[in-house]
Amino acid sequence: MSEAGLLAAQDKMREGGVAQAAIDVFTHYYKAVETGATGLIPEETIEPLTEIDSLETVEITDDEAREALSKTVLIKLNGGLGTSMGMDKAKSLLPVRDGKSFLDLIVNQVQKAREHYGVTLPLIFMDSFRTREDTLEALSKHPGIEVDGLPLDFLQNREPKLRADDLTPVEWEADPELEWCPPGHGDIYTALVASGVLDALIDKGYRYAMTSNSDNLGATPSAQIAGWFAQSGAPYAPEMCRRTPADVKGGHLAIRKSDGRVILRDTAQTPKDQMHYFTDQFRHPFFHTNNLWFDLIVLRDTLKERNGILGLPLIKNAKTVDPADSSSTPVIQMETAMGAAVEAFEGATAIEVPRSRFLPVKTTNDLLLVRSDVYELDDMGALVQRGDQACVISLDSRYYKTIHEFEKRFPYGPPSLRRATKLTVDGDWTFGKGVKIVGSVRLEDPGYSTDVSDGALL
Repeated sequence: MSEAGLLAAQDKMREGGVAQAAIDVFTHYYKAVETGATGLIPEETIEPLTEIDSLETVEITDDEAREALSKTVLIKLNGGLGTSMGMDKAKSLLPVRDGKSFLDLIVNQVQKAREHYGVTLPLIFMDSFRTREDTLEALSKHPGIEVDGLPLDFLQNREPKLRADDLTPVEWEADPELEWCPPGHGDIYTALVASGVLDALIDKGYRYAMTSNSDNLGATPSAQIAGWFAQSGAPYAPEMCRRTPADVKGGHLAIRKSDGRVILRDTAQTPKDQMHYFTDQFRHPFFHTNNLWFDLIVLRDTLKERNGILGLPLIKNAKTVDPADSSSTPVIQMETAMGAAVEAFEGATAIEVPRSRFLPVKTTNDLLLVRSDVYELDDMGALVQRGDQACVISLDSRYYKTIHEFEKRFPYGPPSLRRATKLTVDGDWTFGKGVKIVGSVRLEDPGYSTDVSDGALL
């Protein structure tokens, strides 16, 4: 039955215009699921990675940094719609500061780096079918951002969701688009090849790629890290941050006992009864930022050697075909993580970077913080924290989860949070103009809609 399922899935992908390279990768993982692969990485099979290089101790000359950056391309993962915050378009188009979106700020960062270092630094987005149109329209408002001979984006592949009972492609007449899913951001390597972008970059003399999520404004172009990466001679290197209690869900690197390779382990790859090991910040002291660097030529050669398949560890996700309907058909989504490629390259390494390079916006809690006066934009377009620590924010998800509801309750923008350490909001509160939060503040749920008055000091 599973053989028929594979053939049906392959046919569906061909009919959907999916590249053959992506179909080959899908086939590889389908066979893994068929044989019972779970993708789990038990604690007893790994050793914690406790020592890596630190950016603080890196010594790179200005010329070395500039030379490395001149051979670097910046790739932003841009396939997400921001559905968890109630959005229906590319999350990167969400306004973040002074009416400017993630995309606007990323473009500004690239332009500043080009001017400062005298480099071309191409900016390329990996879009999905759902984000491409909106993203390219937004980029058209930034003339000059494109680099001759290179596209502004390439498309992430897609694959069929598989019925959990027989591994055949699921059918969902209510919304056929829900029959498809992205294969995880590990697809970047296949998509770079299938789109022709990898060869185009190499042909134009680029050697290194820096990749990060489009909602992480901390991942700015870095000549210093580019210089370190070039000097290291490594084929691949992720940026890591030291873990705190707030980072217990972040993936971490470890050393696989069987072959001594550095590998990435995410929560979905950890046995449930071993999560206490995964979340132990002292046992696994660094978390993966999803900012990573790789050598374009080594990637091309490695993919050729492996017939287009890097063989990244499987992430097997059990879901329902309609994520909003728990009673809909149970499905399996086969995914891989971009960072898992660390194990595919001999000599891969990692570097510890400041926490300032990790500022993702996953919830409206994060959005309120990056919009507030806790951060300012510096001369290079980077968000810089003002004050000793960033405020910890917890907004009542009943009233603040979606962008629409969030915006209604902050009609004048965020309150001042520069002197705040913690803000917890329970219940339905609407903030007036010029509100200031100092220290640790908790607003209790009064049971009805309440206003925080203009100019209030809490």
